[in-house]
Amino acid sequence: MGTTSIEFTISLDGFIAGPNDDISQIFGWYNSGDVELSIEGAPPFRLSRASADFLQKTWSQAGAIVTGRRDFDVSGAWGGKAIMGLPMFVVTHTPPAEWTRPDSPFTFVTEGVPQAIAQAQAVAGAKTVGVGGTQIVQQAFRAGLIDEIILHQVPVLLGAGIRLFDKLGPEPIQLEKLEVVDTPDVTHLRFRVVK
Repeated sequence: MGTTSIEFTISLDGFIAGPNDDISQIFGWYNSGDVELSIEGAPPFRLSRASADFLQKTWSQAGAIVTGRRDFDVSGAWGGKAIMGLPMFVVTHTPPAEWTRPDSPFTFVTEGVPQAIAQAQAVAGAKTVGVGGTQIVQQAFRAGLIDEIILHQVPVLLGAGIRLFDKLGPEPIQLEKLEVVDTPDVTHLRFRVVK
């Protein structure tokens, strides 16, 4: 079984989006370089060489994605296509009827975050299960199900918005720093969760 990982672009003060889900202030680094990187279902990014190498390495390890209904809705169901063509498991209380057809690229899980991660791990095998959505990430941390944290930290203070690391529980979570890649526009950080 592979690892479970979260991967987010984050401001220095801990926000993954500003008010009203605005990501414009933190996602500029995806188009600040001269190296083109493409993933299925998205327009190509233009990154620095260091950022492109880091992302190619981490994204090549991905085997499935678990996220929440809010991300599904806010993204417009990603235009009806799974991110990077990966199996996607969406945690929800009520699956949207229009997406529960047999050819849907999404699997809706009503039994909670641990069950969604277990289903994703069964499909991903030795590859990484990416966990997204702030509430889903927080629930996964509280359940002890996150193995790795990847952050793309941008040099901006948003001051308000959606925080990633709220409501993780009363106990500190110890981390081991595995990798730091610094570029002018973003610092890539990879940590192992010490269990």
